[in-house]
Amino acid sequence: MAFTAKDVQKLREQTGAGMMDCKKALTSSDGDFEKAIEFLREKGLAAAAKKAGRIAAEGAVYAYVCEECGVGAVVEVNSETDFVAKNEEFKKFCSDLCNVIIKDAPADIEALNACKYPDSDLTVVDVLREKVLTIGENIQIRRFERYDASTMNVAYIHMGGKIGVLVGLEVSDNLKNNEAVKELGKDICMQIAAMRPQYLDKDAVPAEVLDKEKEILMAQTINEGKPANVAEKIVAGRINKFFEENCLVNQAFVKENKLSVEKYANKVASEQGGTVKIVKFVRFEKGEGLEKREDNFAEEVAKMTGK
Repeated sequence: MAFTAKDVQKLREQTGAGMMDCKKALTSSDGDFEKAIEFLREKGLAAAAKKAGRIAAEGAVYAYVCEECGVGAVVEVNSETDFVAKNEEFKKFCSDLCNVIIKDAPADIEALNACKYPDSDLTVVDVLREKVLTIGENIQIRRFERYDASTMNVAYIHMGGKIGVLVGLEVSDNLKNNEAVKELGKDICMQIAAMRPQYLDKDAVPAEVLDKEKEILMAQTINEGKPANVAEKIVAGRINKFFEENCLVNQAFVKENKLSVEKYANKVASEQGGTVKIVKFVRFEKGEGLEKREDNFAEEVAKMTGK
């Protein structure tokens, strides 16, 4: 069955695949559109496997709280280039994943991959593989977190997806829809994005981390010439500084730095006639801890032009 340039263009519009791939698909299927689409999907699966070894440390973080059910989610999806992360199709994929996580409560990435994708008969992993085909880069769902409606959840996205934050607040019944408390939640999210707290409070710091910090501070103090008995008292004071820098509730609140985050939250709650307690948070930063790809732009251009 013969096919024309218009057929190639039509297939490209339907699948998002490259022009040459569409031509090969139609040639292989003797111009049969359904077989050509199947050919491209099969090729996409192969392409996804081939691209999976390529470094994907760019991408975006998306955070969202459902207005109807109150469940919140944050997810990180990685791509090879920052350019792809700005693509509307990629952004919608991240948004759709949040909705799947909120609705289906998957236990892990494997379970998320097996979930049904919104408005589709495909699973999440099927759609992911199609994105690899149409976008042309390795795309990976790296991690996610979900907070159920037992807490008042607030989400925040910083710099278009560079950082995503989700905060869970324990709020008295009379403040659950309070605008001042919602604003407080957003401020706490921005605090977390900017100040990078590692822990919620003192109790959340692992014993081995605290012991190592005390060991380092003791050595520093002894090296300053302080006797051991005096050094112990100095270290006790300095460990409080560690808490102030690393624990969210102990940090100086950026918008009113004479108060800690916890004291500011208590102040807002008192003014509104109720109680607010920060009970959990998660902060994802795009690509943190991942190996970054180092591109040589001149070499890339040379490869593309065949020079």
